[in-house]
Amino acid sequence: MNNKKISRKKFVTDTAKATLGTALSLSLPSIVPSSVFGKNAPSNRINVASIGCGRISVTHDMTLVARYGGARIIAVCDLDKARADAGVQAVKNNYQRAADRNGGLTGDWDIKVYYDYRELLLNKDIDAVHISLPDHQHAIVGVHAVQAGKDVYLQKPAALTVEEGRILSNEVKKTGRILQMGSQQKSLNPWPQFKKACELVRNGRIGKLQTIEVGLPGDPGGGNSTKMVVPSTLNYDAWLGSTPDVYYTEDRVHTLDASMKGITSRPGWLRCEQFGAGMITGWGAHHIDTAHWAMGTEYSGPIEIWGKGNFPTDDPGYKGLWDVHGIFRTEALYANGVHMIVSNELPNGIKFIGEDGWIWVTRGSYVTDSDPIADKDGVKPIDASNPKILQSVIGPNEIHLYESAEQHANWLDCIKSRKEPVAPIEVGHRSCSACLLHHIAMKVKRKIYWDPQQETFKNHDKEATALLSRPRRKGYDFNV
Repeated sequence: MNNKKISRKKFVTDTAKATLGTALSLSLPSIVPSSVFGKNAPSNRINVASIGCGRISVTHDMTLVARYGGARIIAVCDLDKARADAGVQAVKNNYQRAADRNGGLTGDWDIKVYYDYRELLLNKDIDAVHISLPDHQHAIVGVHAVQAGKDVYLQKPAALTVEEGRILSNEVKKTGRILQMGSQQKSLNPWPQFKKACELVRNGRIGKLQTIEVGLPGDPGGGNSTKMVVPSTLNYDAWLGSTPDVYYTEDRVHTLDASMKGITSRPGWLRCEQFGAGMITGWGAHHIDTAHWAMGTEYSGPIEIWGKGNFPTDDPGYKGLWDVHGIFRTEALYANGVHMIVSNELPNGIKFIGEDGWIWVTRGSYVTDSDPIADKDGVKPIDASNPKILQSVIGPNEIHLYESAEQHANWLDCIKSRKEPVAPIEVGHRSCSACLLHHIAMKVKRKIYWDPQQETFKNHDKEATALLSRPRRKGYDFNV
């Protein structure tokens, strides 16, 4: 990042108030923060850009990056001009709130706005990007970002297909960039119970692990399929990206309401198979990633997968738009003998069952407010067949998993140290691949046999192999 100091100094000169305002986002108030002169001085800060200004970006990624004293969001981008402009205001609001908390000083922050991520990536002042886009854009934008020399925070799932995930992981390794997956169950804040559960399982507190039950939410059918005029603010062709050219309708994309209420509502694309696999990757990327962490299979995957899922389009009379899976139950076998069951009919969370007991872990009393199925009654975030299991202390010579205080802070720390983050892309790719294998099993309606090392199906399974990739529209290529 040293080759960028001159341009940064110019930027800081032009926006001196922003320097002070950002420094004041630190937890300890002061009139002239020491960070102006120390390790968080402007010339040492990580300049971050936000690619995507939807609900996860404005409510999660932007907020948490803005809290990190050693980084600064200097640009935003969205293919919907109204959302991009709202994203600028969201960033300014975050820094203004920080300034208000730390002395009441205001800031005049100059946030650059882009409507094409490729133009943003040409900005040499930007060191890193967080990517909060629809699933079908994750891998291709991630590839282009690392090729442009940017470090990346990528929302899960890693990719739309197994093939795209492999391309992304290979490109990150080739370029040497830092890529952190948004698998925040790996970090202590806000859910320390996941690391605790995984360490207890890894260290044999429930005996030999036999079964893992993974409960995920489900998605209903529906959606208005009426053809509509493309909004003047939206670059719809670019939004479709590599996926097929289909007519615009609001429920296929996101609401036109660019207020915070609209932006934070659940978008329709999450329910369309053209852009993602549904809850099996949406929430499965979190819970199966955690299950892999507990098993020590983060760089592998299942060897047999089977099960079934109900799709709205199975009904010949279905006239809705949304077509991702609804009720489902799929199962998998790992080489270590562990049997995994994944279903929306199980409680949302993960249950590890061993020869000597079980451990249950979940986020707590809800899924998320905007997800279609939420448990508002309250559940224990971590539980066990015997309370003594949870009281057990992991000894100094036992397995201690990577400790990350918070996902975004870990990413930014690793950008400076160049150490591997808590959720690197290869691990994210393997978790995503496992989810997609469950989805493929739903589609082919029979058992499939997977080779995790070669990432191919055994027995020359042509039908299943065809589902490892998708055709990409001309002009939306990876360029690898």
